[in-house]
Amino acid sequence: MNNIPLAEKLRPTCFDEVVGQSHLISRSGVIKRMMLSGRVSNMIFFGPPGTGKTTVANIIAKNSGMQLFKLNATTASLSDVKDVISSANGIFSESGILLYLDEIQYFNKKQQQALLEYIEDGRVTLIASTTENPYFYIYDALISRCSVFEFKHVSAKEIVPLLNRALTKLNEEANESKVADDDALEFLASCAHGDVRHALTLFEGAYFASGDTITKDVAKEFIPSVSAGLFDKDSDTHYNLLSGLQKSIRGSDPDAAVFYLAKLLEGGDLLSPIRRLLVIASEDIGLAYPQAAQITYSLCESAKSLGLPEARIPLASCAIMLATAPKSNTAYEAIAKASEDIKLGKGDTIPKHLEAPLFKGYVYPHSFPNDWCEQQYLPDDIKNAKYYTFGENKTEQAAKAYWEAVKGKKL
Repeated sequence: MNNIPLAEKLRPTCFDEVVGQSHLISRSGVIKRMMLSGRVSNMIFFGPPGTGKTTVANIIAKNSGMQLFKLNATTASLSDVKDVISSANGIFSESGILLYLDEIQYFNKKQQQALLEYIEDGRVTLIASTTENPYFYIYDALISRCSVFEFKHVSAKEIVPLLNRALTKLNEEANESKVADDDALEFLASCAHGDVRHALTLFEGAYFASGDTITKDVAKEFIPSVSAGLFDKDSDTHYNLLSGLQKSIRGSDPDAAVFYLAKLLEGGDLLSPIRRLLVIASEDIGLAYPQAAQITYSLCESAKSLGLPEARIPLASCAIMLATAPKSNTAYEAIAKASEDIKLGKGDTIPKHLEAPLFKGYVYPHSFPNDWCEQQYLPDDIKNAKYYTFGENKTEQAAKAYWEAVKGKKL
């Protein structure tokens, strides 16, 4: 028996062994198709921990014939990158170099810029990974030279077969013949929250703490007691409860909202419902009751200060307030429409009179009655776009009437 982690022992060596990410690596997946064509481009992988980013990079390197170098941006420096790049001119230049840079969000702009010269001329092929949104943390010029791929949480249903393989592996190494109850495997797979590596870590602990049979009772010993009640055999229970909470509030059903909130809190989960309530206040209540966001924030902060079980009280107040409040998703719809135009490449050029510092042609609205004057704000190619439509609720209709009066025309 050795101390190599079980996740490392079972690390896949081909795409067929990878758990999850079928949208990327199945035969119809985009990465698999790219590999079959013989072309490996610069890539950015983003997604939660334990979803296969490093594993897929290893498999790509193996199948491409390139020499793989790995760096972690949390510890690597620019000199480490240059050492790898210098190899591009050395003995590995014929097959090429694939640089896997983990947690790239920890590299600053200068460090990221240093990579551009070498990936542009093909001396280095970059695969970078991050658990954060790459469009927030990675230099635009670097993103523009890479294909961006999202790795998603792996479902419990997909993880269970891997745990059975893990059982076989550990039995072979320990010369044992242990068995595992199905509900124990389903429980451990659910508790991993889509993280394959974590699922294997939990299973390894349960294996060595068990007798001839790995039971759910033993598995529960490796999960904090406050969380155990949150999970059952349904692989997506946690996310379904959060969805039930939001849909109940959106549907103005305070009884259902309190039920789903209570179920989440009884499982010991405080932060997830807090985050969801904060989103709901702006997404579903929005401009129909603008104060809802501020009230929700205050109640959620109170809950965090109190901790469980007392946190249930301000959160229940919050859920009921949101469920019984007037509803509007006009802000949500407006930003979604604007984002869609941005994805289509529209509105790239801001009107000159709006640029900083002030250019000639800008008219200062506060110099006019009611602090308003006619002026173009959107870029020329979308100057007539309408993203926001006033909702039918009392608050937005009052705002609509005000601006119709100020502007002297129908909006």
